[in-house]
Amino acid sequence: PVVQINKLDPLFEDIQKRTFNFFWDTAEPDTGLVPDRWPKPPFASIAAIGFALNAYAIGAERGWVTRAQARARVLTTLKFLHDLPQGPESSTTAGYQGFFYHFLNFGTGLRYGSSELSTVDTALFMAGVLFVQGYFDGDDAEEKELRKVADDLYRRVLRHPDTPLLAKAL
Repeated sequence: PVVQINKLDPLFEDIQKRTFNFFWDTAEPDTGLVPDRWPKPPFASIAAIGFALNAYAIGAERGWVTRAQARARVLTTLKFLHDLPQGPESSTTAGYQGFFYHFLNFGTGLRYGSSELSTVDTALFMAGVLFVQGYFDGDDAEEKELRKVADDLYRRVLRHPDTPLLAKAL
């Protein structure tokens, strides 16, 4: 049977589109970093990046960008964050044991100021990672790579010594 989706009230359609546009337009296209606030984006937010990942897939589904455009932005974002240094050195890393600092420097992707290593904000980011990992389920090379990078990011968090039950489940 065909599932019919009711159209949203035009107000909600407008809010969805403007929300998508915020993430699409304010993200740094070469890294995927998203500002924590606007109009002065002094730093990126790992939670905002997670929200943006969701928005990109929704934008593709709604036809605001193509699937290929959304996939390219997501893959750029995931690869950039995946390749940032992680470690106990708080001033020269983006995170530690899979977790990210709440705020990241727009230029480098490394920890911004004295922001905390954030379980909550990393979880919001990971929610976006898992969403796009499931959404981009195609057999082409880019979608396969996207899923692998997403899986690597997710497994880094699960290997954290404070989550032994989750790590054993893998």
